[in-house]
Amino acid sequence: MEQITLDWGLQRRSYTVSELTAEMRAALAAEFSDIWVAGEISGAKLPPSGHYYFTLKDEASQIRCVCYKMTARYLKFKPQDGVAVLARGRIDVYEGRGEVQLVVEALEPQGHGALQLAFEQLKRKLAAEGLFDASRKRPLPALPERIGIVTSPSGAVIRDMIHVLERRCPGRHIRLYPAQVQGEGAAEQIAAGIEYFARSEWAEVLIVARGGGSLEDLWAFNEERVARAIAASPIPVVSAVGHETDFTIADFVADLRAPTPSAAAELVVCTRQSLVDAVRGVEARLRQAARLTLALRARQLHAVAFDPARLHRTLGRRMQRIDELEYALRDSIRRAVDSGKRALAALSTRLIQRDVRLQFAEARRRLESQESRLTQVTRRRLADARGSLLPLSAHLTQLSPLKILERGYAIVERDGTIVKSPADAPVGSDVRLRLAAGELSARVIPAANRRE
Repeated sequence: MEQITLDWGLQRRSYTVSELTAEMRAALAAEFSDIWVAGEISGAKLPPSGHYYFTLKDEASQIRCVCYKMTARYLKFKPQDGVAVLARGRIDVYEGRGEVQLVVEALEPQGHGALQLAFEQLKRKLAAEGLFDASRKRPLPALPERIGIVTSPSGAVIRDMIHVLERRCPGRHIRLYPAQVQGEGAAEQIAAGIEYFARSEWAEVLIVARGGGSLEDLWAFNEERVARAIAASPIPVVSAVGHETDFTIADFVADLRAPTPSAAAELVVCTRQSLVDAVRGVEARLRQAARLTLALRARQLHAVAFDPARLHRTLGRRMQRIDELEYALRDSIRRAVDSGKRALAALSTRLIQRDVRLQFAEARRRLESQESRLTQVTRRRLADARGSLLPLSAHLTQLSPLKILERGYAIVERDGTIVKSPADAPVGSDVRLRLAAGELSARVIPAANRRE
């Protein structure tokens, strides 16, 4: 912010756009940090970022709203056009456009509850995906030996179900996955129980149960995670939640809905008496079929008995057929034995080929062969290098200045520089003579003073 003094002594405050929007944000945040705004949702959008953008409007005005992804995850229902809501949040300024917006942190619908709206939204979503289709429903096993139950380990529900199962058909194996069926974390525990039985594949049928209650009490069975766990289960699932008038998302997804947990236990197993009656009915039908068959065979035998030749021919054909079947059986057994022997021999050969000791021996032979080749190659390369090095070394030795010094010559240096002419070493200069073996120091004198 900049202060400008005018000619008549007044001071004028000047803002940049960023400074002004920052001042507006601070002023609005101080005054409207936690407010409720009533209005109707319009223009709701959900881009890939996961943030919800919409407008709240009434008869005369409107305000832009944003609900960030981390907050939207915990909304009981998702914003949709035409829904009258109470939005809780804070006023902020979007600096990119200099617009005032409401940052939404909670939504409550007006006219009916958020849970009911969320229920309807999820129901429409899963129905559109086909999770409620009748073609997905699987029949329950006729007489399951192993029954899985996901419910609370305490309370009357599990006791009533066990009592019904023992009364109707004793001896069933029952396994309970204890789960919280109400409150925070209940949906996760119920889904975990369904997924446990799906992984173990122990149970032949699975019952997901809970007693009656309000919509809030039963809400865990309306969560999307529980619905998708039921849909993904390879085991037929019976939903037994609440009373006969209570409906949950789990009821629509499950293979069978039971009006109560006790009714689910009755639907899963039949009574012992019904089994006895079914067996007796089958027995009666078998007896009747056997009597009819015997009567038909008796009439056929009686007709044949009046013709001994015909009886002899019939018995002969039957005996011949028995002989053919015996030969065929022997051939089949022989072929099976031969096939088994060939398979055994093939497996033995493969087992010998896969013997680790043979593999190690073969690997050791390959390693020794490679080591020998490497040694030969290394020696050959060293010999070639030595043969190339010796002529070069001899040639370098011949060109070395030290060889010239060995013939009695010397190198004269002055101040580290080689003296090549008398001008490089005037009279009186100190010089150094480098010989083949050692060095000498000398001083240059006039030629007239040189001793003969």
